[in-house]
Amino acid sequence: MDSSNKIWAFFLSLGCNMWADKWDPPHDHPIQCDTESRYYEITSTEKDTWKRIVDELPSFGINMVVIDLGEGVRYDSHPELANEGSWTKEELMAELARMRLMGLEPIPKLNFSTCHDTWLGEYAYMVSTKKYYEVVSDIIADVCEMFGNPRFFHLGMDEEDFPFHHTGITTIRSDDLWWHDLYFLFDEVQKHGARPWIWSDYYWKHQEDWEKKMPKICVQSSWRYERIIPKNAEGKYPQLGYQTYIDFAKMGYDQIPIGTDWWYQENIAETMWLLLTENVWDEHMLGFMAVPWMRTWDLNYYSILNNAHRLKYAKRLFEEYTPEKMEEIALREDTRYEW
Repeated sequence: MDSSNKIWAFFLSLGCNMWADKWDPPHDHPIQCDTESRYYEITSTEKDTWKRIVDELPSFGINMVVIDLGEGVRYDSHPELANEGSWTKEELMAELARMRLMGLEPIPKLNFSTCHDTWLGEYAYMVSTKKYYEVVSDIIADVCEMFGNPRFFHLGMDEEDFPFHHTGITTIRSDDLWWHDLYFLFDEVQKHGARPWIWSDYYWKHQEDWEKKMPKICVQSSWRYERIIPKNAEGKYPQLGYQTYIDFAKMGYDQIPIGTDWWYQENIAETMWLLLTENVWDEHMLGFMAVPWMRTWDLNYYSILNNAHRLKYAKRLFEEYTPEKMEEIALREDTRYEW
């Protein structure tokens, strides 16, 4: 199949304070600090490592980079959200220009889920208030200016009602309030010409009214990170993250599925294989994204690029696949693992 008109995206973390807050207990051992799940007063992204990774991405066939901003950049309207070492507006814009010259389309990502908004500082405790809406509007405007009115704007919004919220305070929007704030975010990014994009796990527990309430303008990214369990007696994948790709295809939502080797090494390839064999690659399947879920520093350099290499391999599967070749490709890949 022709891969030239599809998005082959890679996710990089500039900011990282989305999984823990300053009140969380310390890790059991200091070497655990290389993961995403620790709060940092000093921005952990290493500029040299960032540039080394970005320089490699075009060689893997990647044409888009989704940048998780968080506290990693200093916003003109709210500089109080920056950490020591956060990139300035000028630094970020210079890097975005450099990326574009390399054929990479930079896309901003901020997470407004109450489970991942530590980067918002004190405003994370003001969710759904007048002040909160003002701050969020300001930041989105800043980001759209820095990115030159991007084509997409990823808003996060995952795991809002998951059990592992921060220890300092727990805030969970639900039902009509969740939808109200989601629509507010959609309106804000669309003011600047961007198309909203979210993680889609809210669907897993709210399937009944999803098609009625979720506008088609929003790009969907479901996710699941472990080995795929075969279909059950009802003909559905028991892991909702995988079944969601099939459901959304039937509903006509534009999608960008994701994969990672953060948990299971073969996740990216297996997810691609599911999408191919389920015949859901159509005009609504905009592309695919690899997400390392690692801080951008030297310790993780090769692990991050391993995700890029696995995305390149999945892209090759996409290019080679036809229903007639399915058994031939499956046999070839199976023998790859013979001892």
